[in-house]
Amino acid sequence: MSSLDLAFRGMRYPRDIILQCFRWYASYSLSYRNLEEMMEERGLFDLSHTTIYRWTRKIIPVLNLLVRKRKWTVSPSWRMDETYILINGQWYYYYRAVDKNGLTIDFLLSKRRDRVAAMRFFNKAFKQHGFPKTVVMDKSGSNKAAIGKIIKDKHITINVRQVKYLNNIVEQDHRAIKRMVRPMLGFKSFNSARNMLTGIEIMHMLRKDQFNIPNSKNMSIFQRFSAIVA
Repeated sequence: MSSLDLAFRGMRYPRDIILQCFRWYASYSLSYRNLEEMMEERGLFDLSHTTIYRWTRKIIPVLNLLVRKRKWTVSPSWRMDETYILINGQWYYYYRAVDKNGLTIDFLLSKRRDRVAAMRFFNKAFKQHGFPKTVVMDKSGSNKAAIGKIIKDKHITINVRQVKYLNNIVEQDHRAIKRMVRPMLGFKSFNSARNMLTGIEIMHMLRKDQFNIPNSKNMSIFQRFSAIVA
């Protein structure tokens, strides 16, 4: 039995219903209450929005581990930047990176914007994809200090470029994530934000066809999702 199968043990509703709710929530501009109404139209009158919320909290961490094992390698030329996420009335920092082709490398939600947070992000990305040849970033001093310390400590060579216009690709990619976050009416806690952002990133990477799925080029997003959770 897979770890994803174990995540569904003890749940009242069928696996397909739970995965469908997650996929819709993480793919489209919907709230949990929207999903409650949509499920009611399909005959599930006793399914509440809080139940759907609990489902997503439980399955997203397991799904994240599953898809990371099937993620394709990326280009060694990276574009890194951070954006802002509103959580319970406060702004937090969301580090992200894509390669030169726009494929998602990694992401990290942080309470602070400093060298320590940037190092956490880089180390997470390096663990998944290894060391790049080039990292492009904006003029942020903390990001430059973080990658500089890693280069020094690990005795590696990475070409670091601080050229804003080259970072347009990652700034444009932020928009796909922010567009999904807006209708969610604001996250209430750091952990729920981190969890749901992971789900949104998973579906965003499925759109980009970033996972090792046979014949995925000819598949719809729904078919790719079905294949990866089978």
